[in-house]
Amino acid sequence: MKKSVLTRYRVLAYVTGVLLVLLTLGVIAKYLLELDGADSFTQVVGIAHGWLYVLYLIFAFDLGSKAKWPVRKQLWVLLAGTIPTAAFFVERQISREVEDKITDGSPVIAKA
Repeated sequence: MKKSVLTRYRVLAYVTGVLLVLLTLGVIAKYLLELDGADSFTQVVGIAHGWLYVLYLIFAFDLGSKAKWPVRKQLWVLLAGTIPTAAFFVERQISREVEDKITDGSPVIAKA
């Protein structure tokens, strides 16, 4: 597996996590605090999170299939983008596990 597979997953995990936290704060501001402007903020962040979550799903599934994860683990990683702050913790755990399986793509020279 190449490092780029893990890198793109990590980037989308962080972006999805940050947008989900912002969306959660926006919903709190909109419904509990009834702040002006929270409605448009929530709408913009919600749309961005939705589209980027789709990319997160694609990249996480690609990583999981290349790492040969069981279905339960794959589902947990896919759902991490829907639980505020879970993406950060799951990303760190997955990164530690997958780093051992990464190859840099350079050819290995066999010694005689």
